[in-house]
Amino acid sequence: LRCVCLVRGHTSSHGPKAEGPGSRILPGAWHAAGRGKGFLIHLDRPPRLPRAPPPPPPPPSSLPLPSPASSFVLLPPPSSSSVPSVLTSSQRQLSAHTRTTTTTTPPRPVSTMHTSMVKSKFLSDPEDLGVVAVGFSGGQCKQGVDAAPKALIESGLLTQLRDELGYKLHGDDEVHLYTDLVPADDPPYRNMKNPRAVSAVTERIADQVYQQSRLGRLTLTLGGDHSIAIGTIAGSAKATRERLGREIAVIWVDAHADINTPETSDSGNVHGMPVAFVTGLAREARPEYFGWLKDEHMLSLKKLVYIGLRDVDAGEKRILRDNGIKAFSMFDIDRYGIGRVMEMALAHIGSDTPIHLSFDVDALDPMWAPSTGTPVRGGLTLREGDYICECVHETGSLVALDLVEVNPSLAADQEGAASETVRAGCSLVRCALGESLL
Repeated sequence: LRCVCLVRGHTSSHGPKAEGPGSRILPGAWHAAGRGKGFLIHLDRPPRLPRAPPPPPPPPSSLPLPSPASSFVLLPPPSSSSVPSVLTSSQRQLSAHTRTTTTTTPPRPVSTMHTSMVKSKFLSDPEDLGVVAVGFSGGQCKQGVDAAPKALIESGLLTQLRDELGYKLHGDDEVHLYTDLVPADDPPYRNMKNPRAVSAVTERIADQVYQQSRLGRLTLTLGGDHSIAIGTIAGSAKATRERLGREIAVIWVDAHADINTPETSDSGNVHGMPVAFVTGLAREARPEYFGWLKDEHMLSLKKLVYIGLRDVDAGEKRILRDNGIKAFSMFDIDRYGIGRVMEMALAHIGSDTPIHLSFDVDALDPMWAPSTGTPVRGGLTLREGDYICECVHETGSLVALDLVEVNPSLAADQEGAASETVRAGCSLVRCALGESLL
């Protein structure tokens, strides 16, 4: 291949775009995108020269074995003990970008949608799905995330789950705003902003999730900011202890660890503290300030796994190290690949543990989910996010799922950013609930 030109590019929700005078797409051009930065590389092939006719094939008995240097060889999947192959972030981003942006066909009709309903280990009826729609934004300071459940539902998510994946939906068909629980005066307490509102709302959410989970239903919660996970995890942990006599494990997929205590947080936003509260690292006796959290609501630090971290506060790093918490950053995903990371994450949890998957859409790179409150470049591709959800579904251990931090009001300067983020969120939910590629 002959390099024609290299032009600076930028990343948008539609992938890399050429900049500068004279930029043009050449025949045979390739597009390459790095994590969080776009580059458009124009490569063109020189004129083809006539080829000599190939020699006649040898007799079948003398055919040589394929050589790795001269042909493609289909190898068996690597075992867990083998050294995983390393894909750079740009290679993986290029692959996902090519697969996604070259597809312009409309969504598949219902009759051709392929799904995979794995037999559940812990649910009474795997087709029963409890839905809790949480329109709450008080755990952070940006308005608009409270509109996410409505946007997800209006995009057809619940219809897809019912008509295409075959779920029987249970819930009150209402997006809860909890305005009756938000006090007129809610001053900071222990450095927490809106502490009484967040405490009251998450206590209500805990009961809503508990009421669905105690019946043996898989429970889907559509947020909302990530502070709502105080309630969702508390509710599913309590129900699982009562119904099965087991503790849950939590897979927390996020750019951020959200394990600050009120004292270590720089911002005071409670959406950066939910893991600290549900693990007991942050405790408060007063009921109006999360004192309602009891042992029955708690998550063991040994049953917590992070995936996708790349923006972790100094105090959070100390907490992760001091407590030996299993965490896979984007460095690990770049080094091992998402397949090996999921193998290690699920091995740490064990095959006999109910799983609560809490997915913050900002775990995805802003290329795939620009409309979120705290975007961080260098994140997961959408395909990697879908793969995480598919792997969790295949365990048969999923008992609860959160999707949070979609904010349709943000990234308004990018055309189609909100709808693209909503579509990404819907894709994650469908994959966690059984949609498969084949």
